[in-house]
Amino acid sequence: MSLTFFPSPLQQIKSEIARRAGVDLYVLRLDLMHPLVNGNKWFKLKYNLLEAKEKNFTTLLTFGGAYSNHIYATAAAGNLFGFRTIGVIRGEERLPLNPTLSFAVQQGMQLVYLNREMYRQRNTPALEEYLQQRFGEVFIIPEGGSNLNGVRGCTEIIDRAMPTAGYAYAFDHICVACGTATTLAGIALSLHEGQRAIAFPVLKNGAFLAQEIESLLTNYLASGLPAPYSSPASWELVCDYHFGGYAKVNNDLLFFSQQFTEEHGVPLDYVYTAKMFYGVMDLLKQGFFSKGNSLLLVHTGGLQGNVGMEERLQRFSKI
Repeated sequence: MSLTFFPSPLQQIKSEIARRAGVDLYVLRLDLMHPLVNGNKWFKLKYNLLEAKEKNFTTLLTFGGAYSNHIYATAAAGNLFGFRTIGVIRGEERLPLNPTLSFAVQQGMQLVYLNREMYRQRNTPALEEYLQQRFGEVFIIPEGGSNLNGVRGCTEIIDRAMPTAGYAYAFDHICVACGTATTLAGIALSLHEGQRAIAFPVLKNGAFLAQEIESLLTNYLASGLPAPYSSPASWELVCDYHFGGYAKVNNDLLFFSQQFTEEHGVPLDYVYTAKMFYGVMDLLKQGFFSKGNSLLLVHTGGLQGNVGMEERLQRFSKI
């Protein structure tokens, strides 16, 4: 598999809903950067991989659920860049492995399972010490790549992917799905005054992420790591489009995702981007955005998860 990363196309969405709202709508196709390591996952991994290499680590250890895009991307990146990888998976082992975990194993990742109670301690020194004793010197990347290295990578999403310097300034609002809030924090640090970042939490009761975002922004600006601007742009959370919680979907979301793909040629993943795109289109109908606004929707990849999700939905439909 090639190490080549491709430019991310900027695709205009010719939508009747956007036309009626008087808004220009574009999608940043981070899903097309690389066949395996794409979307925001690459940006969150980039500086973690560089730090691990600089400190002469040979093994990466990270955390995730059984359908985690982060586990998938870390396994692929580790294989591409010459690292051994260990994935600490939430819950019990279930055989046969689902497509995400099967792929991770194919990429050379060793899977380790922790019960949910122990997994909740994943960010504690006690569990880190336990893992270091069990596996030796490993470079630990938190779940979802949610650390300052991850934020640093995400500050590069907008400008790096733009076709011409300064073109990112043309957008009034940058919209992104939100899980750990790392991507939103990085994007907020990369926007200039007058732009606004809007995050759509895919978790139920996602308002708690506001505190996480503030903490990430404060810690990053205090860290001395490079930041495009000395203060973040304005941002907000729109918490009404989680569809029941993380990895939860319903027929409305499935229908919307399939219809959007057919109309615009942009495949959406059910866990993240479909919820954000649904939310944006619904807000356009409500007149949430001002006429003349230009919106950039960040496609954060994660399409691999659709295979496992569709298998789960098929099983449930037979019960």
